[in-house]
Amino acid sequence: MKIEQIEIKNFKAFKHAVMKDIPNLCVVVGANGTGKSTLFDVFGFLKDAMTDNVTSALNKRGGFVQVVSRNIDKPIELEIKFREDKDKPLVTYHLIISLEAGKPVVEREILKYRRGSKGKPWHFLDFSRGRGSSITTELEYLEDETKELERQDQKLSRPDILAIKGLSQFEQFPVAVKFGKLIENWHISDFHITSARTIQDDAYAEHLSREGENLSLVTKYLYDQHHFVFLSILDKLKSRVPGITSVSAKTTEEGRVLLKFQDGSFKDPFLARYVSDGTIKMFAYLVLLYDPAPHPLLCIEEPENQLYPKLLVELAEEFRLYANKGGQVFVSTHSPDFLNAMKIEEVFWLEKKNGYTGIKRAFDNEQLKIYMENGDQMGYLWTQGFFEEVDTI
Repeated sequence: MKIEQIEIKNFKAFKHAVMKDIPNLCVVVGANGTGKSTLFDVFGFLKDAMTDNVTSALNKRGGFVQVVSRNIDKPIELEIKFREDKDKPLVTYHLIISLEAGKPVVEREILKYRRGSKGKPWHFLDFSRGRGSSITTELEYLEDETKELERQDQKLSRPDILAIKGLSQFEQFPVAVKFGKLIENWHISDFHITSARTIQDDAYAEHLSREGENLSLVTKYLYDQHHFVFLSILDKLKSRVPGITSVSAKTTEEGRVLLKFQDGSFKDPFLARYVSDGTIKMFAYLVLLYDPAPHPLLCIEEPENQLYPKLLVELAEEFRLYANKGGQVFVSTHSPDFLNAMKIEEVFWLEKKNGYTGIKRAFDNEQLKIYMENGDQMGYLWTQGFFEEVDTI
C-alpha cells in the first residue's frame, strides 16, 4: 500500500500544505524549524489516534491548542490518498478534528474511492461526532459495480474515536481493514544511540522500538527465531561498514547475544560495545530494514547523525532497496552526502513563509532538472542554494 498524496491543514507549522506524487523513497530537506519533524508527526499522530483516540493523541502533543496552527481558529484537517496496489483505485481518507466545549471531537471522517474508472467517489465510510454510516458489505460492491449501495447507520462510544479503528476489525470492510493495519504498523523512528547501547534483560521484542532501546532484545529474537535473517544482516553489515572483515555472534550463559567484530587492522576481534556509534546505528537500521514482518511505512529523521559520510550512500541504498520491495520510506536529512545519493524525483523541501510551512517537489523545478540531467547531484545543488527559499546554513 503506497501513499501518493498528503494534505495538511492547521497542524502546527502547516497552515495548508500539499505533498503530491510521493515516491516509494521520499527525502525531505529544509532548515531547522521549517517542520520536518512536524511532517513526520502527522503520521505519528494518526497512529496514536488509531491506537487509542484523538484526545489521547493530542494530549501527547500538549493538547489541541498546541497542535492547531498559531493564530488559526479552524479545525485540524488531514487527508491521505493511497493505493492498495498499482492497479487498484485511489483511496482517500479525510479527517477533520475540531474543539467543542473544550474537548476534541472528530468533526468529519470519510473513507472514499471510486467503483470503476468513472463516476464520483463513493463514501464507504462517513462519520461525524461519533455517528455515521458505512457500506454494509463492501466486498459485494467491489465485485459488482452495478449493485446498489446499502448503508448501515452506526454509533461510536465516543466522539473522539476514529471510525476507521472500529471498522478495521471486520473483514467485510477490506479497504478499512488494510488502511487500519497500515496505520497501526507505521514506524516513526527517533533513534538514540545511547538508548540502543542499553542491554535489556527479562523481556521480549520482535520489532525495533522508536528510540531503539530494545535493540538487544530484537537481536536475540532474530538470532533465535529468524537465524537466516540474522546472518544476512551480519553479512550486510560487513559489506556496508568499511574495515570490518567479519561479524559473528555468540550467546552467553544468561542467553544474551553478543556481536563480535573483526577489524582487518587488528588480530583479535572485539565486542559490539567497543565499536563506533556509527557501526551500531548501521546495525540498528539493518535490523529495522530486514524485519521479517516489515513495516509498510518508515519515517526516519536525520539518519546521518553518528554516521561516517561514506556510510550514508550505503544507507541510502538500503532505504531504496526496502522501498523497492514494497515498503515506503520517508527520510529527513541535513546531509549533502546523503542527498547526493538521491534521485530528483525522490526529493522534497520545506520552505517557511510568514510563519507557516509549504512543501515543494524538486522534480517540479525545471532548473534543478536541467542541472541533474547535466550530471549534478542533489546535495551539491542544495548547498549551493538552488533550492528556492531554503536556508542551508
